[in-house]
Formats: sequence, C-alpha cells, structure tokens
Amino acid sequence: MKKNDLYKVNNLAHALPQGKSSCVTLGCLLILLFCETAQAQVKGIKQEIDSVVVNKGLLQIVTDNKSDGGMYVFFDFDNQNTGELINDGELHVFKNYNNDGTVRFTADDIVKNKRVINSTGTTFFSDLYVKQLITGNAVSDFQNVVFNNMSSVVPFDLTTTIRVGNESRFENGIINALDSKARVIFNQYASAVNAGDHSFVDGMVVKSGDTEFEYPIGNNLYYRPLIVGASAGQNAYVSQYFFKPSEYLTRDKDASILELNSAEYWEISRDSGTDKIILGLTLNSSTTPSHFLNLNPDQQLAIVRWDSRNNLWVNEKGSAEESTNPNFSNLMMGEVEGPGIFTVAIVKKTVQPQDVEVFNAISPNGDGVNDTFHIAGIDKYPDNSVEIYNRWGVKVFETKSYNESDNVFTGYSDGRATVTRGEKLPTGTYFYILRYNKEGNGIEKSGYLYINNQ
Repeated sequence: MKKNDLYKVNNLAHALPQGKSSCVTLGCLLILLFCETAQAQVKGIKQEIDSVVVNKGLLQIVTDNKSDGGMYVFFDFDNQNTGELINDGELHVFKNYNNDGTVRFTADDIVKNKRVINSTGTTFFSDLYVKQLITGNAVSDFQNVVFNNMSSVVPFDLTTTIRVGNESRFENGIINALDSKARVIFNQYASAVNAGDHSFVDGMVVKSGDTEFEYPIGNNLYYRPLIVGASAGQNAYVSQYFFKPSEYLTRDKDASILELNSAEYWEISRDSGTDKIILGLTLNSSTTPSHFLNLNPDQQLAIVRWDSRNNLWVNEKGSAEESTNPNFSNLMMGEVEGPGIFTVAIVKKTVQPQDVEVFNAISPNGDGVNDTFHIAGIDKYPDNSVEIYNRWGVKVFETKSYNESDNVFTGYSDGRATVTRGEKLPTGTYFYILRYNKEGNGIEKSGYLYINNQ
C-alpha cells in the first residue's frame, strides 16, 4: 500500500483536539486529507489523490444517542502493528484497508447461555468506482461487516483473515478470497445475510460453534451455498466451492453410484470437533448438469464423498427436495460420516422394504387426522431410532423405540439442540432419519417431512 509522507497521520488522535487520554472517542468524524493539486470528495466520488491514513495508536469509534457514530475514510487506511482500532460505531472504508495491529469491538457477554450484544460496531467496505484490497498480517475482528462495492463484479481482493462476531451483509460485489492466507471466519453466533450471485465469498469460509449455518460461498460468478447443521459440540468447519471437476472424478466408486457430478464439488475440512455432519448440498441449473435435475424413474440423487483412506467415492445417501429459494433449485440433505470432498451423484434407486411405511406430512391441530408423524409397522421393530432436523440441520426431535402410541412426534421440539423444548415448530419442510433393526440387519430410511402447524 503506497504512502504519501506529506499526508501521513501517525496517530489519528493528532487530527483532533487533545485530551488527557491517548484514546479518541469519536461521535461523528469525517477524515479527509487534501493536497493543493488534488481534490478528495465525499462518499463514493472518485479521488485523484494517492494518500494514506495511518493509525499507530489507540482509536475508538463509538455510537451515542446524538450522532451516527461514523468515521469515513476516503484514502487507504493502514492500521500499523502498534495500532489498536476499537469499532463500536461505524467505520466506512472507501479505498484499501490494511491491518497489521489490533482491530476489534467490545466483546459480547454470554449470560446463562444467551448472548448479550454489547457492540453495534459495523465496518462498511463501499465504493462506486474503485476496487478495494483488504490486506494485513493480523486478524481483523468485526462485529458486523457490510460489503457494498459496485465498481466491478469482483471488486474485493481479500488476502488476510477477517472474523465476524455477529453479521456479514453481502450487498454488492464478489469477494476474491483465493489467496492462501485469506479466510472469512464466522464466530459461534454469526450469520451471513443476503448472499447470492451478486455477492459471496470465492474462497474459504470457516464457521465455529454449534449453530446451523449456510456458507456464503461460490466460484466464478455463481453463488453455491452449502449448509452444515447444528451439532452437539463445538466444531469448526472450513468450506469452499469449486466450479470445476474434482481431481478424483475418474477414480473408483462404489457399485450404487451411476454417475458423478462432473461440473462442481465442495471441500469441507474440520479445524476442531469430532461430530458427524448434517450436510446440505445445493443444486442449481446454472452449474449442475441438467440431467441431474431430470432423472429416470429408476434413479435418484445422493450425496457422495471422496474416501481418501480407501481411494473410493462412497454413497452417503440423503434426500433431495425441490426448493423455492431463488439461489438454488434443489436441496440435498443427509448425515455424512465426516469432512472431505463432496458432490452429488446419480445412484440406483433404493428399493425400500414395504413392512414399514413412512407418511411424510403431519398437521397437529388436534382434529385426530395426521396429528402425529405416522410410521406404519414400526411397532414390530422396537429397536429403532428417529431423528428430525429442520431445513438448516438443527435437530428438533430425537428418540429411541419410536412407536404408534406413547412415543411419537407431535410437531413440537424436544429441545435437545438449539430449539426451545416444548416449542411448537413452524410450518415448513423438515428432514427425518429412521433407523431400525430387522432380523439383525440395520435398515435406514431418510426423507422430507412436511409439518403444517398453522
């Protein structure tokens, strides 16, 4: 990042009236640097100056009731290794950003397993004309971050790690995060909002914690999210999407797999944790081969994983459902053994035993019709288990020895994950996994269950 010594600010406190403290509390601060021959104008107007705002000290941005709590930087912003930026207000960056020091916000409190948000700090990366570099040797911790740059289709180059505490909003612009040091990390309670073809992360995204998450990832110009469900423990998964054939495409596969998706795949690794994954892969007619969305009667889709231990593609099963989400046409969901390389495959349709029949809709309104999740014939196999997940992989019900009398699902959460126990579940589509023992053979069925709780 080029610096012009004439306009370097060693400590942003020097630009303001001095007090007894080296910390600067900013209500609404507009940072503009001028030179005699160039002009710098406000918000998104193209600049003709190559200067830099440098922080070497302690800078704090806060929001109060009398102002917007905003700091606007229209030049390259450089937080050096001695600099500490605490953003509890609004930081608007209109050119390049570099952090070699500390960037953080006032941390949230956790009270009785509930989060108390202490900071509304938001960092905006915005412009109409100029692409932006987001660089640095240190991790930047943002409570909230907004990407909104309309200078090009891919206006952001990320070559560092940023970490989100609460929300990342994708307004405009794809984030090129293909550099080896680039990562976007979402903490336990963080979420990604508004991602789509217009704005996503092209690179590695990490989610920490035990909550469900839709990874805002894609490649080329396509948003291709992946969903990992909530887990019982603390896990950290790293995910990336590739719009190209896997290097293992031509390798061996198990006998049930007829054809692998040769156009795309997802790679998932685990930084921590040991839990199995409830995984959702999305299909889109823009990237997924068209015949995968128009199957023959004797075919079905399945999630498949590259098993590097056995050098084999394995069928992880799962169930497909058409989607009304504009970002994908179909959703494949299933429980998989662990991380790896995943794609969708066409497999032979499984002929299920007819001694147990699953009815995939309930309307628990007390009228005596379809009030419970009906599994006809399950009473003959008391050695069984039933799990039900919502669309985001959150487990809302789990039991053993399911039957048709006193151990049934009635459309309420049993509270063993992140949904409050005894809470009436919202109307929508859910995913079930049924396992039972028949004469010493383990049988598994999975599919979608529609709950009408209106």
